[in-house]
Amino acid sequence: MTALLGILSVAAVAADITGKWTAEAPGRDGNTVKNTFVFKADGAKLTGTLDNGNGNPVDIADGKVDGDTITFNVVRSFGGNDIKIAFKGTVSGSEIKFTRSIEGFDGAPPPVEFTAKKAN
Repeated sequence: MTALLGILSVAAVAADITGKWTAEAPGRDGNTVKNTFVFKADGAKLTGTLDNGNGNPVDIADGKVDGDTITFNVVRSFGGNDIKIAFKGTVSGSEIKFTRSIEGFDGAPPPVEFTAKKAN
Protein backbone atom coordinates (compact mmCIF):
# COMPACT_ATOMS: atom_id res chain seq x y z
CA MET A 1 0.00 0.00 0.00
CA THR A 2 2.84 2.41 0.85
CA ALA A 3 4.54 1.75 -2.49
CA LEU A 4 1.26 2.38 -4.32
CA LEU A 5 0.77 5.69 -2.52
CA GLY A 6 4.33 6.71 -3.42
CA ILE A 7 3.75 5.94 -7.09
CA LEU A 8 0.44 7.82 -7.10
CA SER A 9 1.97 10.89 -5.43
CA VAL A 10 4.69 11.12 -8.11
CA ALA A 11 2.06 10.75 -10.83
CA ALA A 12 -0.06 13.47 -9.22
CA VAL A 13 2.85 15.93 -9.18
CA ALA A 14 3.66 15.15 -12.82
CA ALA A 15 0.02 15.71 -13.80
CA ASP A 16 0.00 19.07 -12.00
CA ILE A 17 3.08 20.25 -13.93
CA THR A 18 1.54 19.77 -17.37
CA GLY A 19 0.15 23.04 -18.69
CA LYS A 20 0.98 26.73 -18.88
CA TRP A 21 2.89 28.58 -16.14
CA THR A 22 3.83 32.26 -15.97
CA ALA A 23 6.43 34.16 -13.96
CA GLU A 24 7.93 37.61 -13.63
CA ALA A 25 11.63 36.73 -13.54
CA PRO A 26 14.66 38.98 -13.05
CA GLY A 27 16.18 40.02 -16.35
CA ARG A 28 19.10 42.13 -17.45
CA ASP A 29 19.64 45.55 -15.89
CA GLY A 30 17.30 44.75 -12.98
CA ASN A 31 14.19 44.69 -15.17
CA THR A 32 11.68 41.88 -14.83
CA VAL A 33 10.71 39.76 -17.81
CA LYS A 34 7.48 37.80 -18.22
CA ASN A 35 8.31 34.15 -18.81
CA THR A 36 5.73 31.68 -20.07
CA PHE A 37 6.50 28.00 -19.62
CA VAL A 38 4.45 25.29 -21.31
CA PHE A 39 5.21 21.89 -19.79
CA LYS A 40 4.23 18.34 -20.60
CA ALA A 41 5.13 15.69 -18.05
CA ASP A 42 5.23 12.06 -19.09
CA GLY A 43 6.32 10.10 -16.03
CA ALA A 44 9.84 11.29 -15.21
CA LYS A 45 10.28 13.00 -18.60
CA LEU A 46 9.56 16.72 -18.93
CA THR A 47 9.25 18.50 -22.29
CA GLY A 48 8.01 21.93 -23.25
CA THR A 49 8.90 25.47 -24.19
CA LEU A 50 9.94 28.76 -22.64
CA ASP A 51 8.86 32.11 -24.09
CA ASN A 52 10.43 35.16 -22.45
CA GLY A 53 8.22 37.61 -24.29
CA ASN A 54 10.26 37.96 -27.45
CA GLY A 55 7.77 35.88 -29.44
CA ASN A 56 10.36 33.19 -30.10
CA PRO A 57 9.72 30.26 -27.73
CA VAL A 58 12.59 27.82 -27.27
CA ASP A 59 12.38 24.12 -26.45
CA ILE A 60 13.53 22.96 -23.05
CA ALA A 61 16.12 20.18 -22.96
CA ASP A 62 17.07 17.46 -20.47
CA GLY A 63 13.76 17.89 -18.64
CA LYS A 64 13.17 15.65 -15.63
CA VAL A 65 10.52 15.23 -12.95
CA ASP A 66 11.63 13.72 -9.64
CA GLY A 67 8.89 13.88 -7.03
CA ASP A 68 8.15 17.58 -6.51
CA THR A 69 11.40 18.68 -8.22
CA ILE A 70 11.74 19.56 -11.89
CA THR A 71 14.94 20.35 -13.78
CA PHE A 72 15.61 21.40 -17.36
CA ASN A 73 17.95 23.48 -19.51
CA VAL A 74 17.50 26.08 -22.21
CA VAL A 75 20.24 26.94 -24.70
CA ARG A 76 20.40 30.49 -26.05
CA SER A 77 22.84 31.99 -28.56
CA PHE A 78 24.37 35.39 -27.82
CA GLY A 79 27.00 36.86 -30.10
CA GLY A 80 27.64 33.50 -31.72
CA ASN A 81 28.13 31.74 -28.36
CA ASP A 82 25.76 29.15 -26.92
CA ILE A 83 24.82 29.78 -23.29
CA LYS A 84 23.18 27.04 -21.20
CA ILE A 85 20.61 28.27 -18.71
CA ALA A 86 19.75 25.70 -16.03
CA PHE A 87 16.42 25.72 -14.19
CA LYS A 88 15.60 23.82 -11.01
CA GLY A 89 12.13 24.10 -9.52
CA THR A 90 10.14 22.82 -6.58
CA VAL A 91 6.44 22.32 -7.27
CA SER A 92 3.93 23.11 -4.55
CA GLY A 93 0.29 23.15 -5.64
CA SER A 94 -0.12 25.88 -8.26
CA GLU A 95 3.38 27.35 -7.78
CA ILE A 96 6.90 26.42 -8.82
CA LYS A 97 9.79 28.04 -6.96
CA PHE A 98 12.66 28.25 -9.46
CA THR A 99 16.38 28.81 -9.28
CA ARG A 100 17.90 29.83 -12.60
CA SER A 101 21.64 29.77 -13.26
CA ILE A 102 23.82 30.37 -16.29
CA GLU A 103 26.49 27.78 -17.00
CA GLY A 104 29.65 27.83 -19.10
CA PHE A 105 29.99 31.60 -19.17
CA ASP A 106 32.80 33.53 -17.49
CA GLY A 107 31.37 36.42 -15.52
CA ALA A 108 27.89 34.88 -15.39
CA PRO A 109 25.53 36.57 -12.95
CA PRO A 110 24.72 34.74 -9.72
CA PRO A 111 21.73 32.36 -9.67
CA VAL A 112 18.34 34.04 -9.30
CA GLU A 113 15.13 32.84 -7.72
CA PHE A 114 11.57 33.47 -8.86
CA THR A 115 8.15 31.87 -8.63
CA ALA A 116 5.95 30.69 -11.50
CA LYS A 117 2.20 30.29 -11.13
CA LYS A 118 -0.07 27.96 -13.04
CA ALA A 119 -2.12 29.88 -15.60
CA ASN A 120 -5.88 29.37 -15.53
